[in-house]
Amino acid sequence: MKWITRNNIKVDRVACPWLIKRFIDREAEFLFVEEACLLESAKREGAIPFDASRIPEVKLNHRGNWCTFESIIHDYAVKEPGLDLLALIVRSADIDGQEHVAAEGRGLRAISDGCAALQLTDEERLDRLFPVYDALLAYCRMKAA
Repeated sequence: MKWITRNNIKVDRVACPWLIKRFIDREAEFLFVEEACLLESAKREGAIPFDASRIPEVKLNHRGNWCTFESIIHDYAVKEPGLDLLALIVRSADIDGQEHVAAEGRGLRAISDGCAALQLTDEERLDRLFPVYDALLAYCRMKAA
């Protein structure tokens, strides 16, 4: 299946592909486009759009205090030890005003900002950051034990 989101990905738009690949769709392909082209590109590619809060037609989005990562966990009923804490870390890193929900979010935000400063492509960000999310999930599982 193809999934599509806005380009220049940061915390939530890296976390969501990681979640999708690890727990929902191991064969997922990710497309990154300008926001103005998102719905048109999704239709043309037969892709599921996600994390585009300014586009109300996109179902997988921020909801209330939730980031898109949390919405995907809910909608796809992903049950995995440690994922609830990881979701709080992602929210803390991604949403201004939610920094208090997980102290670890500051570090994740710094890593994401560093990838942007390195001017990595969206695909390079996924390649480099998926292991970070794997490590964070292991950390979350350890904390829950």
